[in-house]
This record gives sequence, C-alpha cells and structure tokens, in this order.
Amino acid sequence: MISREEYLNKLISWKDKKVIKVITGIRRCGKSTLMNFYREYLLHSGVKEDNIIYLNFEDLENESLLNYSALYEYIKSKIKTKKKYYILLDEIQKVEDFQKAVDSIALKDNTDIVITGSNAYLLSGELATLLSGRYVEIKMLPLSFKEFCEIKGGTDHDSLFAEYLKNGALPYVASLDDESLTEIYLEGIYNTIIIKDIEERQKRKEADSEKRKVNDIVLLKNIAKFLAANIGNPVSVKSIADFIVSSGRKVSQNTVSDYIEALTEPYIFYAAERYDVSGKQLLKTNLKYYIADLGLRRYMVQKKNYDLGFMLENVIYFELLRRGYRVNVGKINSLEVDFVATKEEKIQYIQVTADMTNESTFKREMKALNAIADNYEKTVITLDKFTQGNYDGIKVVNAIDWLLNS
Repeated sequence: MISREEYLNKLISWKDKKVIKVITGIRRCGKSTLMNFYREYLLHSGVKEDNIIYLNFEDLENESLLNYSALYEYIKSKIKTKKKYYILLDEIQKVEDFQKAVDSIALKDNTDIVITGSNAYLLSGELATLLSGRYVEIKMLPLSFKEFCEIKGGTDHDSLFAEYLKNGALPYVASLDDESLTEIYLEGIYNTIIIKDIEERQKRKEADSEKRKVNDIVLLKNIAKFLAANIGNPVSVKSIADFIVSSGRKVSQNTVSDYIEALTEPYIFYAAERYDVSGKQLLKTNLKYYIADLGLRRYMVQKKNYDLGFMLENVIYFELLRRGYRVNVGKINSLEVDFVATKEEKIQYIQVTADMTNESTFKREMKALNAIADNYEKTVITLDKFTQGNYDGIKVVNAIDWLLNS
C-alpha cells in the first residue's frame, strides 16, 4: 500500500480537533488506504482497538448499516466509556441520509470523526448546512509525479514522465507493470464512475424528491469524451450543446449543464474559471476543464494526435492544486495566461508549453506575461531543456525539474 505521507500528516494534524475530517477525491485515489494508515497510526499511538470504529460501506458486511438510523444505533452501541472514540467512515455517501447520523455522532464530546467520499455531493446541501463551521476538507488527488517516481524507482525521469502521461496517476496503476492489466483496471474505474456511481447518485436525488436530470448514459459518455478531448481549451455549455446537435440529436443547454455537473461531482473533471487580470474579477464564461487522471482520459479518448502541450497543462494544473493554490485561467486584454495561481494573497502567473525553442512560441508565451503590469512572480514551465533562464524577470523552468522540486 502507498501511504501518501502528505495527506496522512494533514489528517494527523487535525486529530482530536472538534471538527469532522472529510476526505474527498476521485475513486481509487487512495482514500481508503489513507484511512487504513490513519487507523494504524492511532493504534501505534496508544489508542485501543475497541476505541476505533472503522466501517467501509463498500463492504457487503456493512450492508445492514446503509441508512442513518441503523448506522447511528450501531455506533452508539460501540461507545461504552467516556474515553475518546475514533469513528472512521469510508465511502459514507452510500448511507442513506448519512448526514443525520454524522451530525448526531459529532455532538458527543468523546468522538473524533473522519469520513471519506467520492462525490462532491458529500459537502453540498443539507450536510454542509448541518456541519457549517464544523468540518475540514482534505482534498485528495491521484499521485503527483514526485510520488509516482518514488513508487516506480529509477532515475530516468523522462521515461517515467512519459509513462505518467500515458497511464495516469491512480496509485494502483502505478504498481502495475502489465499494460493489459492497466487497460482492464482503467476500464473498470471508468465504468464504475461514469455508470454505477452517477446512476446511484441520481437514484438518491429521486428519493429526495428531486427531479432526475441525468438518465441518458450515452449522452453522459459523449459529454465526458468531449471534455476529455478538450482539456485546456475554453469551452462553454453552448459549444458542447452545438457539438451534440451536430452529431444528430437534440439537447438543451440546461441539460448539458446538468450533465457537466454530474461529471464534476465525482471529481472526474475540475473546472477552472477565467480571471480578468486587469479588471481583477472572475468571468463566468468559457471555463476550462481538466481531468483528474490522464490514464482515464486515454481510455476515454483515443486521440489520433499526441497533444502533449494540453497534457502537460493538465499535469501542472493539478500540481498547483496539490501545492495549495487556488487556480484560475488568466485573461489580459485579448491575451491568455494559462494559470493565475493564488495562495495566501500571493499570486503567480504561469504559462505552460511543451516546447519554447521555436521563436514564435517563445514570443507568444512571453507576450501575455509581459502585458501584466504588477510585480508578482511570472513563470513559463516547459519540457524543453534549452530555454531555461531569466528573461527580464520572467523565469523559464523545466517542467520535470519543477514537478520534482516541490
């Protein structure tokens, strides 16, 4: 098992704090493994096994606990002393009305709760209202390139990066050396997320008397493929609807919007809003979407052309998220800056390009950064190794070095 030390340390730092720890992220990014390592940490730190209540709701043994009342009664029956009890609930969204049980358990002074979920619905609506101010979210992503290299071993970082781009960064994939097994695994993840999880979420909406909006799996797959094929490109609901209409079927923009939401809820796609650097305001049109795992993208979209630049941009986007930045796409007049990354009121402007050796590419990437009047850090991240340096305050760095030097 891969421990993901960074996330484990975050979880440990919140131990015994009176907030609910919520671990979110795409399926198979390592949330359950993190829970198991945290459980081991608790045992090694002196917590008795009877004071750790661990439930994985994907385990059929826990099927009888898949409603809030049964879950609450079960946990209450396990709390027999005034000592601290650590409640670890894995894939909690499978429990009907789970938020009621979680909220009631959290009211007890001697409980410390950690929950995981693979859907943004976990922190929306009623749960967010119930837990307002009483939870902290730990956002888990697939492996960084640095973690990937540590798992794979070796010093040929160029070859490892090519594998990282091709097969993606889900932890179990990194442990596989058989290409056919990798394909089978990615197919299983795709089918689970796109079909099983989203259908299950829609059934829950129906049970909540909400209008069922996502019931056409073929349409859902087509929109997912469109977003996957267009990572790093500005897209609008209208452009997607027009694409679907051009293929011979009618679809409304409202329907497309509902389907996009269904694809971002399970953390498959992440939306980056555009930011007007001059006007210092967010723009709500033409968002960019990035996919949580490039291996899944390769499975979904059998591209004829190798779009290395957009794949690199996807990698950099998620690395910035891992490093704690809020990430937007920048607009400066008619020019675009790939990323405006903000953390603790400090801003970085970042351009991403596979190769800067072509003079026209060099001028294009520099032009947008030079148009920004403030003095925040400006960087171009590229795979080429010949243009590195400092150009009137704009740093050009090698992508692999930047990814490894976190």
